Amino acid sequence: MWHNNILETIGNTPMVKLNNITKDIKATVLAKIETTNPGNSIKDRMALKMIQDAELKGLLKPGGTIIEGTSGNTGMGLAMAGIIKGYKCIFTTTDKQSKEKVDALRAFGAEVIVCPTNVEPEDPRSYYSVSTRLGNEVPNSWKPNQYDNLSNTQANYEQTGPEIWAQTEGKITHLVAGVGTGGTISGTGKYLKEKNPKIKVWGIDTYGSVFKKYKETGEFDKNEIYPYITEGIGEDFLPKNVDFSVIDRFEKVTDKDAALMTRDIARKEGIFVGNSTGAAVAGLMQLKDELKEGDVVVIIFPDHGSRYMGKMYNEDWLRERGFLTDERLTAGSILAKRESQETITIDCEKTIMDAIGTIKTLNISQIPVTQNGMIIGKITETDIFNAVMENPNSKSNRVIDRMTSTFPFVNLNTSIDKISGMINKENTAVLVEDEKGQIQIITQYDIIGAIAG
Repeated sequence: MWHNNILETIGNTPMVKLNNITKDIKATVLAKIETTNPGNSIKDRMALKMIQDAELKGLLKPGGTIIEGTSGNTGMGLAMAGIIKGYKCIFTTTDKQSKEKVDALRAFGAEVIVCPTNVEPEDPRSYYSVSTRLGNEVPNSWKPNQYDNLSNTQANYEQTGPEIWAQTEGKITHLVAGVGTGGTISGTGKYLKEKNPKIKVWGIDTYGSVFKKYKETGEFDKNEIYPYITEGIGEDFLPKNVDFSVIDRFEKVTDKDAALMTRDIARKEGIFVGNSTGAAVAGLMQLKDELKEGDVVVIIFPDHGSRYMGKMYNEDWLRERGFLTDERLTAGSILAKRESQETITIDCEKTIMDAIGTIKTLNISQIPVTQNGMIIGKITETDIFNAVMENPNSKSNRVIDRMTSTFPFVNLNTSIDKISGMINKENTAVLVEDEKGQIQIITQYDIIGAIAG
């Protein structure tokens, strides 16, 4: 037996028991593995449903263009369906989303416009506003608006909820899921509560999002809103798909805990998942003492780890944000292992002759170049040699006329592996701001000394 097209393979995803991460939890914990959908995420379900409903209502016509603001996964589902059904896709997304998500959307032939994260939803630069503007400008276009389009919730009410109920033989006692657009948890939770009103629905939120406080107080507090790293959950507004009457409680999870748990799930359970899954499991672990023997918890695992290779699965990315603090050498430990030293710089208005004198006197090979105290470039022995060979009279030229781009900046958590990779013929050193706010230079010699020491 075969399927007529890839869209027919959406749904009927497996349920897998977690054993290692949840070993201290008295309840049985089951993961609903939505990564087996053809677009590798649960969003395939609602993307197809939104399109089908729009076609029935005459909102989406043959040869039309689908325009949507998306963190990546909904866009993938829409793009996949668009290919099969003959629609063009234009997506807006934010600059905090992983490069892998953007690349995947473009691989499916979609046009992707990257917008700034740290702006209000109503700001004309936001990915919400840009997608709305394009929807008004592009002929024969349709904007699904996954946040307020209730087909999102309905897809999970019709599919995800019944699947979970059948797979647990009606024994589920708790549903745990990250909350972004709200369609997954609201639709699934609504169905399950209709089958058994005693089922608890726990939504996982992130710091920087408004959901938890709104649920608990009824107040939309803009002071709760600030930038965060976790992808796929949390919002700075209230989507219509978030049904607060279905969600019994919200639990907030830090960016760090979400990122590290994402990696732990792969390493301890062998399931390659994305960032919002890490947040969901971390949230469950925070609530573990509320579970008892006989409880059956189902966690939605929404998307695949391949979309986070440059972030949660990249140790340098984690170190740079202070999420990993292992014993590997970093810029900070390299500085700690060497004697304290002042970084020599030269003002850009000084002459090449001045630079030659500094290099000879201090027996160094490169100097950061400053302008009004700020580092704007570098000048090296090679730069000076080339200048003098081209024109012996260039010794009187200004340093700014012969300098090259500045050494790369790293932070104290950057690993020695990454620093080593950045040092080459063009960049013979890197710069780092130490704990006192002073700029320090790290050379190959410093790295060798730190390793040997």
